[in-house]
Amino acid sequence: MLLWLVIAYLAISVAIGLYGASKVHNARDYVTAGRNLPMAVVLAMVFATWFGAETVLGISATFLKEGFRGLISDPLGASLCLVLFGLIFARPLYRMNLLTLGDYFRIRYNRQTELLLSICIVVSYLGWVAAQITALGLVFNVLSVDAISVTQGMLIGSGVVVLYTVFGGLWSVALTTFVQMIVIIIGLLLVTHFAADQAGGVSYVLAKASAEGKFDFLPSFDMLDMIGWIAALVTMGLGSIPQQDVFQRVNSSRNETIAVWATTLGGVSYFFFAAVPLLLAYTANIIDPQMVAKFIDTDSQMILPTLIMNHMPFYMQVIFFGALISVIMSTASGTLLAPSITFTENILKGFAPRMTDRQLLVSTKLTVLIFSAMVTYYAIATEATIHTMVENAYRITLAGAFVPLAAGLFWKRASNLGAGFAILFGLSTWIILEITGVDEPVPPQLFGLFASLIGMILGSYITPNKRHLQA
Repeated sequence: MLLWLVIAYLAISVAIGLYGASKVHNARDYVTAGRNLPMAVVLAMVFATWFGAETVLGISATFLKEGFRGLISDPLGASLCLVLFGLIFARPLYRMNLLTLGDYFRIRYNRQTELLLSICIVVSYLGWVAAQITALGLVFNVLSVDAISVTQGMLIGSGVVVLYTVFGGLWSVALTTFVQMIVIIIGLLLVTHFAADQAGGVSYVLAKASAEGKFDFLPSFDMLDMIGWIAALVTMGLGSIPQQDVFQRVNSSRNETIAVWATTLGGVSYFFFAAVPLLLAYTANIIDPQMVAKFIDTDSQMILPTLIMNHMPFYMQVIFFGALISVIMSTASGTLLAPSITFTENILKGFAPRMTDRQLLVSTKLTVLIFSAMVTYYAIATEATIHTMVENAYRITLAGAFVPLAAGLFWKRASNLGAGFAILFGLSTWIILEITGVDEPVPPQLFGLFASLIGMILGSYITPNKRHLQA
């Protein structure tokens, strides 16, 4: 019965998404929803950028093992990214009226920069989308009591998300996400309150977690510990800024005021609401410590679903899994669309400059299908946890794309050669250190960021931006 109710909810979500497809008349509608979305919808989409399977199943399990110290990258770094993007990057980028971030790199630098960084952006989504597909597989496996395997669940889940995303683009993402965010907020608050009551009350749960040091998050005065803490914060906080999914949500706003404040408030909202699944996970440690001990080192992603199935009444199971499905689908649809748009607009179109608007739209839809098949295969093949897949997703954009984006917007001297050196120095340093396994005392992606900055400064002083010289 529970599985059929979830299937009915999926059918409703697909119907809403297909309705969104009726609003798509050209490629710009598909990519930016006509740049006509109001504050509430943009805020919901920005919030959903990070509030996915990682937040509910990934970081909640990490919180049980490591406390908040294990969550510096997410939710702290993820929230920092959205706030920084809203306050610093949203306004100048919104005014440029672009389709993708790749367009910015072409306009500000050249075609080569656009191509290289667009490839980096596309590759970075592989782990992020795969994490959502993995979570969908887990949900179907739990709901069917193993009648549907995790792999079969991944195939079913990816098929559902693709069905409405491929037809309606960002319009479908916007409408479904707005409805799903309502379900998420109400559902998780109800379930967490119910679980906290079972565990002895919210105040008792918070006091017990605090006594165990779960809320400690600042690094010690040890230099290595501080470097590791900063690296975790920066990887997500800066590495996820040059991302198409964040940009496309900002770019769909009706005006630049909405673009700025929906993004900023979305980041703040995400940070505080991410505490809800953390509290829920900790109640599991009180309600069923044997179950937590069983899964914590083997399959920690199963802790929350098992808690709900074993200790919640049927109606609470419906609420939780409805909210969880909403969480995953809202994130998966947006993160599936972002790399597909980047590929067609900034990689494929460069090799077919005479592509019509209709051809661009069809190509993007085909790319959504192909990319979904790729990430589903990766999700099935990899043994990485949801949290690990997400953490690794933004190393490439931190090392290669952040400096060209920030320098291009705020440093007039930044030149084509500087961007080229930034990409070359940053990516090569990061890749070499990753391959050789040198990750102490400074993580490879942080070395890559510093190398990228040096490359930008060196190249821009050797050959400054011509417009800077003329100014």
